[in-house]
Amino acid sequence: MSVISELNRPVFYLICGGIVFFVAVICVIFAVRAYRAGKAIGMDVSKMKRAIVASATFAVLPSVGILLGVIALSGSLGTPWPWLRLSVIGALHYETQVAEAASEAVGAGPLSASGMTAEAFSTIALVMSVCIMWGMVFSVVSCKAYSKKLLERKPQKKKKEGGLDMMAFGDTAMTAMFIGLVSTYIGSYIGGFVSGGEGGRFRFTGSLLPLAVALVGALAMGAFTWFREKKKAEWIDGFSVAGSMLIAMTAAIFLGKVL
Repeated sequence: MSVISELNRPVFYLICGGIVFFVAVICVIFAVRAYRAGKAIGMDVSKMKRAIVASATFAVLPSVGILLGVIALSGSLGTPWPWLRLSVIGALHYETQVAEAASEAVGAGPLSASGMTAEAFSTIALVMSVCIMWGMVFSVVSCKAYSKKLLERKPQKKKKEGGLDMMAFGDTAMTAMFIGLVSTYIGSYIGGFVSGGEGGRFRFTGSLLPLAVALVGALAMGAFTWFREKKKAEWIDGFSVAGSMLIAMTAAIFLGKVL
């Protein structure tokens, strides 16, 4: 029996499904308590209902991107594990990148069903879990004290021009880190494309398709960003990632036939 068959056994569905169900129940409990708390402090019930409907509606399309991630990872990691990781505290861009990096680190090569072994899966699952758990751990340890600081914070004078804005620095640091990750992966494909040259002439290799798909995805994201900023369509922000992924995956199908 193959490793993928083992990873898709009913016991894995039972374990992962139980965890997902528990988290879903907690979400429902918090939603009910939040609704009751809103009524208790005198919030407009009709506005709360509109907010609930709007939130549920706008959560549908972005969740398509998560579903695509589950489908993409299920071919090499089985269905239950990606379903669990992307249903609880996982992030689409994080899970795929870490799984790929861990697979290559243990010598299994690029993430695939053919190269998957029990040892490789154990390492990948461990890395995917341990590396993302610290936000949750730090929240349990420090969130209460942080919340008190926010409540006790007094109005401060406007900082002088050139002063360090920690919020702006945090956004910049996160953007820089993400650009670094993307550049690393794209750089590896560029290196594969260039190394495929013979006699000083480039030839198309397997690295060209990912580069073309990345370009299509970038253009799609640029279009979404343009609509959000120039047309003031703030609502489109929640759909940009999923939309870009769908466009890029569609392009991969057609470009794969051409290249």
